[in-house]
Amino acid sequence: MAASRTATVTVPIVVERAEDGVWCVDAQLRPGVGAHGEGTTEQEALGDLREALIGLIEEFGVPRELSVTVAA
Repeated sequence: MAASRTATVTVPIVVERAEDGVWCVDAQLRPGVGAHGEGTTEQEALGDLREALIGLIEEFGVPRELSVTVAA
């Protein structure tokens, strides 16, 4: 039996509230691969995003490369 492994992936997110009041959260694992969450509250949107990210990582694996954006 293979040993299970745990990885922590920290991903920067963008949180916005749309004009209609829906909270939207976006994250990018690497260029061209990201996820989106929505909800009636910020916490609900974050939970939706977390589920989407877990699904991406389970399907494609932990990214071997990450893009880093630094504000200048």
